[in-house]
Amino acid sequence: MKLREQHTALIIIDVQKGFNDEDYWGGNRNNKDAELKIAQLLEKWRALKLPVFHIVHSSVHPDSKLHESNPGFEIKEEVQPMEGEPVLVKNVNSAFIGTDLKERLDEQGIHKLVLTGLTTNHCVSTTARMAGNLGFDVLVISDATATFDRAGVNGEKFDSELIHQISLASLHNEFAQVITTEKVLELV
Repeated sequence: MKLREQHTALIIIDVQKGFNDEDYWGGNRNNKDAELKIAQLLEKWRALKLPVFHIVHSSVHPDSKLHESNPGFEIKEEVQPMEGEPVLVKNVNSAFIGTDLKERLDEQGIHKLVLTGLTTNHCVSTTARMAGNLGFDVLVISDATATFDRAGVNGEKFDSELIHQISLASLHNEFAQVITTEKVLELV
């Protein structure tokens, strides 16, 4: 059965201008074309009139690039919401905490989710884990997510691609199925 027949929602997580400042987030972002992949999915979802939800992170820290008073809070041009597409604001890692996302999904009878966005190891992973635990059938799109280098607890540097792959491996077959943009476009 095609995804369109399953009333599958596209969830776009934290694709905000503040993430353009790579150094602020750890540098060396992987999947530089993740936003273009998300835009491809968004175009398809809109063409098929399938549900789309935009999630934005509103940091409680005034100096954060994602604080609502900063220009980085804005959603990137590639995935700007259209009129009628819900924009849910959160201030923690999960799109389910502090929002009515679950209630909206339940009201619309949506049980299958396609997750995209930033960053793989934070808000995408946390949302995927919660969605899986809440009983949703979740697809995480590997090339429509991205992350940055991270410093370890002992000061070692971990490469963004390694973090990305480990994060996806931790989700796959446990909380979600991890697939590519190309594959999900075949399935929709």
